[in-house]
This record gives sequence, structure tokens and C-alpha cells, in this order.
Amino acid sequence: MKNITVSLDDETYRRARIKAAERNSSVSALVKGFLLQLTAEESGFERRRRLQRETLAAILASQTFRAADRLSRDEIHERDALS
Repeated sequence: MKNITVSLDDETYRRARIKAAERNSSVSALVKGFLLQLTAEESGFERRRRLQRETLAAILASQTFRAADRLSRDEIHERDALS
């Protein structure tokens, strides 16, 4: 386990001690809890990476997704003339 040092102004430290006492805890335990919660959250990069893996897995598992099912060039550019 690693120890860290955090510098706080007197008022913030006083208020943190009060909050810790209200929760029957210590300031150190409050900081530890905050850091555990903060690091448990999925980052934006991790979320995008997970979604990418899930999407790729769904495509590979799908029997209906095939490049041959794509539209032809003519179908892609087909437009209604001024209606």
C-alpha cells in the first residue's frame, strides 16, 4: 500500500474532519473512498474501446451482415428528381 501527502488549506481540512466525524470515519478514509470511486469509473477512451470491441463482435457473430448486401453504385446515387 502506498501513502500520499495532500496539502489543504485550514478551512478545507477542518470541514473534511467534520464530514469524516459525521460518517464515523477519518479524513484519510474519505480521500481513499473518493480516489477508489474516481478510478473505478470507465474513462471515455475505455468506453469507446469497449464499444468498438462489442460492435466488432456483433458484426462477426452476425450471419446477416455481408459486404455483398451493399447497395450498388447506381442505387446509392439514385435520387428523386425535383418532385
